[in-house]
Amino acid sequence: MSNTIIEGMDFDILFLVVNNGTGSRALQIAKKCGISGGTVFRGLGTASNSALKFFGVEDVKKEILIMAARKETAEEALDILTEKLQLKKRNRGIAFTIPLANLLGNRNCVYNQDAHSRKVEDIMHQAIFTIVDRGQAEEVIDAAVAAGSQGGTVINARGSGSHETSRLFSMDIEPEKEVVMILTEQHTTDAVVASISNAMKIEQPGNGVLFTIDVSNTRGLF
Repeated sequence: MSNTIIEGMDFDILFLVVNNGTGSRALQIAKKCGISGGTVFRGLGTASNSALKFFGVEDVKKEILIMAARKETAEEALDILTEKLQLKKRNRGIAFTIPLANLLGNRNCVYNQDAHSRKVEDIMHQAIFTIVDRGQAEEVIDAAVAAGSQGGTVINARGSGSHETSRLFSMDIEPEKEVVMILTEQHTTDAVVASISNAMKIEQPGNGVLFTIDVSNTRGLF
């Protein structure tokens, strides 16, 4: 086994959103591709299917997988996961990769103080992450849809304990938070961000946090 030291910028994060019950299978497929492991979150996907809305089923249970791997490995795993999970069909899931600047926790990686994330060439999509108080995710989704988004994924978040808080960008991340992840085409990102910001008054202290990330190699988008 090679002991080559690798800078974190040679790695990607593989982000996968699939239907409930599919996460374990997806992780097994990824491991066969050479990915050592990942983290699975529970979430909700917002349905744009009019039939589901008619029956009052607008939220669909989802599993979110986050896995770190060498860029080449992540790209190979993405292709195989797309085929095995049939992500080219509607409502099977979405996947994308995000270039990393640094990665710690892998014994072959070393931290590089001067590292910068690799530039995503020919950006077509971006991921918008919004952190708000629990119960406000629907307002975020509504604002995004009003600006042209097709929906998003909601992840419940909490601090490290019932009486403790974490901090992200000077905002308390306590129990009772929701993280909303929305994928948009690059040319619509500004409009979606502006709509969410205006609806949630994000720029006022304590109302939430919003950030965007360039993504590459998207799958499952229609």
